[in-house]
Amino acid sequence: MKLDQTPFAPPPKLSSRLCALVVDDSAAQRQLLQVFLKRCDLDVLTAADAEEALALCQSPEGKDISFVISDWQMPGMDGPEFCRAFRELNLTDYAYFILMTSSSETGAKTLGLEAGADDFLRRPVDMAELRARIRSGRRILEMQEVLLHRNHEVQTAYRELKDVHAAIARDLAEARKLQRAFLPPKHHVFGMSEISLRLLTCDQIGGDLVGYFPISPSEMAIYSLDVSGHGIASALLTGRLAELFDIRGTGRNVLWSDPSGPPDPPNVVVERLSDFMLQDLTSDLYFTLALTYLDVETGRIQLCQAGHPHPMIRRSDGQVERVGRGGPPVGLLPGAEFDLIEEYLHPGDLYLAYSDGLTECTDTWGDMLEEEGLMDILAHVESDTEKAVAEIEAALRKTSELKDFDDDLSMILLRFGQTPRDRAA
Repeated sequence: MKLDQTPFAPPPKLSSRLCALVVDDSAAQRQLLQVFLKRCDLDVLTAADAEEALALCQSPEGKDISFVISDWQMPGMDGPEFCRAFRELNLTDYAYFILMTSSSETGAKTLGLEAGADDFLRRPVDMAELRARIRSGRRILEMQEVLLHRNHEVQTAYRELKDVHAAIARDLAEARKLQRAFLPPKHHVFGMSEISLRLLTCDQIGGDLVGYFPISPSEMAIYSLDVSGHGIASALLTGRLAELFDIRGTGRNVLWSDPSGPPDPPNVVVERLSDFMLQDLTSDLYFTLALTYLDVETGRIQLCQAGHPHPMIRRSDGQVERVGRGGPPVGLLPGAEFDLIEEYLHPGDLYLAYSDGLTECTDTWGDMLEEEGLMDILAHVESDTEKAVAEIEAALRKTSELKDFDDDLSMILLRFGQTPRDRAA
């Protein structure tokens, strides 16, 4: 999609020969000033009173007026009244306004300045002083021209940035849709168990990823990962990792070194991912990961935790346990070793894997939820996984209250054994 290319014209350049308007009820004074101003390389228009001058300013002939030299005492409108009416015309180009007065009182000048005058001339007019006033006014007009052109440059740059920002926003919106396509269904029932997930990004796109897929007739893989940093680079790496976990072809999936055999143990898979990050990607990014295999018949889980927050198990009696040994992040340290642990789930147990956005969710005072806070929430949620992830999200939003989340939040919740839907049936 092309950006807005509508022409944005710069302000007109100041002419080398400017136009002055002389307003005076004395014909002799108008003629004298006209002759002198022409010697100052100015075109000159004249008017006998303020009404005639205002009409002239609004005519095509008066569109190039750059100086106005007006007498103070005139029939009808006086000089300050004319000056105020002239300023109210809101002409496109600024004009330097000089009032001629025989008064030297400070109050008179104050009245003129408040009406919009720029300068004053004492009557009778000293032509050398008038020349100096014209030169001073020309400098002011030239500085105004520079400011107008600088403002045009700023407005043009702002317009271009706005167009670019709009294009980026459109691209990010599409990227968000693509990133959502990486996720499996938000809820899935398999055998006597069920699983639900949730992904909330703090920006349009994020670096968190959660998912699950079968790896044998009786086993399910569950992964939760969090790429370092935020923004486009993190989201691109997330997309690449989503491709590695794609189950549509086992030959492409990172869990298999031998497409015809069983998947490798979780710790071996994580070591392979770490080598991939360090050897194949020239990037400073890394990620944390909790990779779990679940035997849906026996309840055995095999977990490799690589810098990711400790998964949690809520037992059927309501007790909440942390599992895992921590471990280094993936792609950060060459030669890093990753542990494999085993644990067993019993019917009715909940298993939660999540990103640190949950435990680092802060309230308006800046205090984090921490693991203890999340464990307390998990202890009281419904057994139905769809309702449970909704309750956890609601609790996090209540914690953050009026402010947005500072980090991406992702979680995947498994209930092992008989589901509430099965019991109801």
